[in-house]
Amino acid sequence: MPGAKSGAASGKPFLYVVVCAAGIAEGVSKLITAAQERGWEVGVIATPVAMGGFFDTAGVEALTRRPIRSAWRTPADPRPFPPPDAVVVAPATFNTLNKWAAGTADTLALGTLCETYGLGVPVVVLPCVSDTLAAHPAYRESLARLRGMGVRFGEPFSGEPARDGGRPAFGWERALDLLDTFPTRTPAGRPGS
Repeated sequence: MPGAKSGAASGKPFLYVVVCAAGIAEGVSKLITAAQERGWEVGVIATPVAMGGFFDTAGVEALTRRPIRSAWRTPADPRPFPPPDAVVVAPATFNTLNKWAAGTADTLALGTLCETYGLGVPVVVLPCVSDTLAAHPAYRESLARLRGMGVRFGEPFSGEPARDGGRPAFGWERALDLLDTFPTRTPAGRPGS
């Protein structure tokens, strides 16, 4: 996907990483580093709850060299990020996925996700939802609606211990592999040649 050029000053395509409040969020720097190694410039948007200690905010800001966005800006404030060339939601929680599918935009993260459909940019989700929550009918309906909007999903991750007692690895780089399956796009969002 890094064939697209964005409004980023570096000339690199710009990736929004939306981080939700799941314990696995502590590893989001793995996704950011992998994206940078693949030619992306990255900006992070976090849910307000995720900002409350779910990941190393200072470390992420140092890695991206940008502030993490979590609150709405005022009209007088400059836009801290250029428009996205793609969006990754990782980890994506039950709450965020259901609200997004319903069109609820009560946080900056959700408002940004709701706008992605109108922007026509590729969106990839790495869900982190327990098996018991994933069984809820609203969740299945939300996934179907988001898939119908063109959102692509990585493998489900419940965070449950594996049979051997260890914790399975979260596939951070899978998000980037899925982005590579989208057609190359121009900055205006039109399919490229």
